[in-house]
Amino acid sequence: MNPASEKTSPLSRPPLERMVRIHQAIQGGHYPNASRLAAEIEVATKTIHRDIEFMRDRLNLPIEFNSRRNGYFYTGEVSAFPTMQITEGELFALVVAEKALQQYRGTSFEKPLLSAVKKMEQALPDTISLNLADIEQTISFRTRAEPILNLEVFDALAKAVARRHQLELSYRKPGAKEPEDRIVDPYHLANVNGEWFLFAFDHARQNFRKFVPTRILGIQQTGMTFERSKKFSMEKELRDSFGVHSGEGEYEVILRFNARAADYIREKRWHESQELRELKGGGVELKLKLSSLVEIERWILSWGGDARVLKPLELAEAVKAAAQRMLGRGPKARAV
Repeated sequence: MNPASEKTSPLSRPPLERMVRIHQAIQGGHYPNASRLAAEIEVATKTIHRDIEFMRDRLNLPIEFNSRRNGYFYTGEVSAFPTMQITEGELFALVVAEKALQQYRGTSFEKPLLSAVKKMEQALPDTISLNLADIEQTISFRTRAEPILNLEVFDALAKAVARRHQLELSYRKPGAKEPEDRIVDPYHLANVNGEWFLFAFDHARQNFRKFVPTRILGIQQTGMTFERSKKFSMEKELRDSFGVHSGEGEYEVILRFNARAADYIREKRWHESQELRELKGGGVELKLKLSSLVEIERWILSWGGDARVLKPLELAEAVKAAAQRMLGRGPKARAV
């Protein structure tokens, strides 16, 4: 989309352009029929019929056909052709939305999303005078570590989720040398903090599991379909998790950040349960309620010496051991 482009050509918004011309012909009192309008606008008569149906049913224009005059007319007063009313803020949001679609480039979502945005663009009135050239140049989306997706696998997963097709996956767990076969009912694809996950019922484990699409080495349908269990809930699956890893525990986590890191902590909502307490000297204390400590441990380590664990003790010990391993002083870590 280029809102700041020069004068829009008639071909850029053909549906709107056609309907405006139909409106002008009818409002002029000439009683145009579909054949005449089709010849003037250089389209098929069935296109004119669709446009008039849209104008009557969706734009609520009082169009009727006069069989004696063999043409269309308005049964009531129409002061102007109705156009989509859009504010500066809404147009700005549309530009941002199109920029945001870049993160879906190459996935099965790209084509339908771009098509939807372009349809909205075509419905915009020609009278928009807001120049967004500078805005368009100042908005972008960046991902620090973009997941590497096998687009064929991703597309197969998306279709299987939508159609409730059971799958057999060749899946390699982190650290494993060889993949293993898993029969799953794919329930949901989710992007959590920029990472894609498949939530599926694993038949071997008789429970719901999370699978990372990039670790799926092979995929095929079993020929079976499945009924979605009412027990599955994304909210339940991610409840009390710091990211996507949930557990069966209940942990009160208390972290203390020094003044150098405190502003970064204040500027985001890291978890639904979070509570912040201001400390003397500019620091801040963060309290969380989590079901697993796996992801919070990695997050704490990313803050280096600016973060300290107060509770629980096992988390403090795990962070200490990880820091020692980073310095080459501790025992090797176990695979998680």
